[in-house]
Order: sequence, then structure tokens, then C-alpha cells
Amino acid sequence: MQEGKRQKQVGSLLNEELNLIFQRLGLGMIDGGMVSISSVKLTPDLLEARIYLSLFQVKDADSTLKKIEERGWEIKRELAARVAKQLRRMPELRFFLDDTLDHVFKMEELFRKINPDDETNKQ
Repeated sequence: MQEGKRQKQVGSLLNEELNLIFQRLGLGMIDGGMVSISSVKLTPDLLEARIYLSLFQVKDADSTLKKIEERGWEIKRELAARVAKQLRRMPELRFFLDDTLDHVFKMEELFRKINPDDETNKQ
């Protein structure tokens, strides 16, 4: 389903603010790995924000996601203070793992197996 203009605007605002909040709370680096927000998608009624997290070199993705969810109330409180003037209601925050990077690595590995002598695969 296509996202509306307002959904994109609010998603962009939340993405920007959440990145700042993650830096401030020290959630950018967890368990020796890096956590970043890849995207924020909102439901059409703007009452639920789905936050997709990209994890790089994190040992246990599930425990990292759980740590972030445990601090969800703190993240939501900070976010509400920052965007209170732009939104009527604060959306419910839901965190998900963004596994597109894993798919990219798997596809590259498959391409290397299919055509091992290709110049573009040599790096």
C-alpha cells in the first residue's frame, strides 16, 4: 500500500528525531555492534510507528532488540518532548529488525558462486 504525504513527513521527522535520541541515550552502540534506524513507517491513522533497525556486527540481534524495547518508554518520552508541537497524538512505537542488509550479502554470495571469475565480484 502506498504511503501518503503526511505519513512520509511524519516518518521522516520521527526518523530524524529518533536518530538523535539513540545517540543521546547511547543506543547507537550495543554489544560491540552498531545500531541504526533504517526507516520509520507509519500506519495511515498515524497511531503506530514501525521503526526498522539495522544491526551491524551485533552478536545477538534478538537480545539487542529486546534491550531497545525495554527502553522504549524512555525513547517515547524523549520523542514526545521533541515532537509535541508537530503531532496531536504520539504514535505507539514498535521496533523491528531490518534484514535487507542480510539479503544483500546473501545475494552477493550467490552471484559469486554463479559467476566466480566476473570482474565485478573481485574486491
